[in-house]
Amino acid sequence: MSSALKITLILSLLLSAGSHAAGTAPRKTLAPFASEQALSRYLQQLQARQAALQREQQELQRATVQYSAQYMEVHAPSPPAPMMAKSAPAASAEAAESVTNVQTAGVDEGGIVKLHGKHLVMLRRGKLFTVQVGGNALQPVSSLDAFAPGSDPSGSWYDEMLIDGDTVVVIGYSYSRGGTEIGLFDVNADGKLAYRSTYHLRSNDYYSSRNYASRLIGSKLVFYSPLSLNLHRADPFGGFPALRRWRPDAVPSDFKRIAPATRIYRTDEEPEPGAGLTLHTVTVCDLAQRDMRCEATAVMGPQGRVFYVSGESVFVWTTRRGSDSGVFRIPLDGSAPSALKVAGAPVDQFSFLESSDGHLNVLLRAEGQGDAMWDGARGRGDMALLRVPLASFSDGRDSAPASSYKPLPFGGGYGLQNRYVGAYLLYGNPGNGGRRQADQAWPRQPLYAVRWADAGSVQALSLPHGVERIEALGNDAVVIGAHGKDLHFSSIRLGAQAAIATRYIRAGAAQGESRSHGFFYKPQAAGEGMIGLPILGADERPGLNKQAASVLYLRNSGLLLTELGALAARPGQTPDDGCRVSCVDWYGNARPLFLQGRVFALLGYELVEGVLKDGQIREVRRISYAPIASTLR
Repeated sequence: MSSALKITLILSLLLSAGSHAAGTAPRKTLAPFASEQALSRYLQQLQARQAALQREQQELQRATVQYSAQYMEVHAPSPPAPMMAKSAPAASAEAAESVTNVQTAGVDEGGIVKLHGKHLVMLRRGKLFTVQVGGNALQPVSSLDAFAPGSDPSGSWYDEMLIDGDTVVVIGYSYSRGGTEIGLFDVNADGKLAYRSTYHLRSNDYYSSRNYASRLIGSKLVFYSPLSLNLHRADPFGGFPALRRWRPDAVPSDFKRIAPATRIYRTDEEPEPGAGLTLHTVTVCDLAQRDMRCEATAVMGPQGRVFYVSGESVFVWTTRRGSDSGVFRIPLDGSAPSALKVAGAPVDQFSFLESSDGHLNVLLRAEGQGDAMWDGARGRGDMALLRVPLASFSDGRDSAPASSYKPLPFGGGYGLQNRYVGAYLLYGNPGNGGRRQADQAWPRQPLYAVRWADAGSVQALSLPHGVERIEALGNDAVVIGAHGKDLHFSSIRLGAQAAIATRYIRAGAAQGESRSHGFFYKPQAAGEGMIGLPILGADERPGLNKQAASVLYLRNSGLLLTELGALAARPGQTPDDGCRVSCVDWYGNARPLFLQGRVFALLGYELVEGVLKDGQIREVRRISYAPIASTLR
C-alpha cells in the first residue's frame, strides 16, 4: 500500500480503538445547527479565519519574493525571473418492464428513454418524443420542447428523464440560471405530451461522465447536488439549497430555502485551510402531488465527492487534498445523517454496495478527487476494500477501523472499471490503449474477483483483452473490452470460485457507448437471456455528435455467448432537426430495448425493430421520430 494510505489506516486504528473495541458503535448522528443565528455565526467565523489565512499567505508570498530578489541580486549575474503565485484549486417507479440498466433494483436512474404504458418516451436534443410500440405498433405520436413554453433555453442542457405514473420529469442544468432545472410534463394513455411546470433547484453543475444526477424510488424524486459556499458574498445564504417555480418574470428572490439551518449538518472536522467548502445536498421531491414539494438535507465537507443511492439512503464520499476522507449516510426519510472518517477514494458509484447483511462495502484507491466531470477515471494508487457495519456510522468523530480495510492487488491506472455482481466484486483496467495495438505484444489483463462478504483470497483471472465494461448476467457476469481492432466478450462464472467460461469476439468493432445505460441484459429463463450493446466499426471512435453504427445482440445460454446479429442505423447524413439547445449527446444516443418479447434498437432519431428467426436478428421495420419527420403534436 502507499505510505499515505498506510499512515491513514494506522491513525484510523488508533482513533477508533476505544469506540470499536467491542466491534460495534453506539447509534449516533450528526448534530444540525440549532438556529439560523448559530449557522450565521459559524459562517462569519469561517470567513474571518479564511481572511486571516489569506493575509498570512500574501505576507509570506511577499516576504518570499523580497528574499528571493535580494538573494539573486547578490548571487546571480542576471535579473531574477518573476515568481508566480500558486493558483488555487478549481472548484470543482419502477415501471412494469424496465428499459434502464440500473445499479440497484428498485432505484430507477435518469436516462434518455423510458417506458410509459404502450409508448416509449425519448429525450433528445432538447425535445421529448413518444412512439407507440404497444399492440405491435411502431408509430411516432407526439413531440414537445423539453423546456417551459416562452422560456429562453440558451445555456441549458436537458440530460435525464424519469417517469412516475403519468408524470414525465426532465432534469437539466442551466448555466444561464445557475442550477438544476426540473421540468414536469403530463403524458396520457394515447402518448400525448403536455407541459405542466418547471422548477429551478440551486446547485453547481452535477455532470459526471459515469454517474447520473437523479433517481426515482416510488414517487420520491431524489437529487444529489453539490453547492460551493461563497463566504465572501454579501448574503451567504443566497447560495444555500433553494427551489423556485419558473414563471416568465421570475427573479432570484423567488427562490425559497428548502434546507433550513436545522437540516444542515457538519462534523468535528474543520474546513481545510485554503480549500473550498461544499454543501453536499440531498433533495427529495414528492411527485405524488401535481405541485412538486421538495425538502433538502445538507452536510458540509470538502469539494471532491462520489455519491451512491441505495433504497433508503444516499452515501456521499468526500475527499480532502490528502488521503483523508469522510463518508456521509443521508437517509431519504429526512432523519439525521451520520458519518465516518475513512481513507482513500472510491472510483465511482459502482464502487459502493449497501449489502443486505447491514454493511457498506466500498472499493477504494489511495487517491481520487471524486467523479465530477471525467474525474471518475483518474484515481490512482493502491487499492483496498472497505467493509463496515452500517451501525458503525456515528456523529463523524469515529473512524472506520484499520481492520475493516482489506488490501487488494493493484488494478491499473486510468479508466478502472468495477462492479458488484452477486457475491463478488470484480474490477480491472482497460489496458494500455489496446484498441490500436493488434500488431504489438499485448500483455494479458487481469480481472480481479473478490468475495466481498469475507476475507477470502483474491483471484486474478487472465484476459486477452482490456476491461472496458463489467455487467451482470443474472448471478454471473460478462466483461467487455478491446484487443487491437476487435471487441471481446468474456463470460465469467461466479460460483464457489470465479472462472472464465467462454469468449465471443466481434471482429472489427468497438463499444459505441461507455455509459452503463448503453448495455442491457434481458433474462429469459434460468441461465438464458439476450445481451444488447451499441457498437461502432473498429476504425471509428465514439463521439458526442456521432450516431451509433448498430446495436449488437448476443444470446447467453449457460454462459455460452453466440451472436444473433445487429440492427444498424441507416447510413448517410443525419436529419437537420433545427436543434436549439442541448445539441450534444452527453448521455449517448443508442440503446438496446427489449419489450414484451420484441427487440428494438434506438439509434439516434431512428427506432429499428428486429425479429429473431432461425437464430438471427433480422430487421422488420424502422421509423424516424426526428422533428422534421414527425408532424404529430
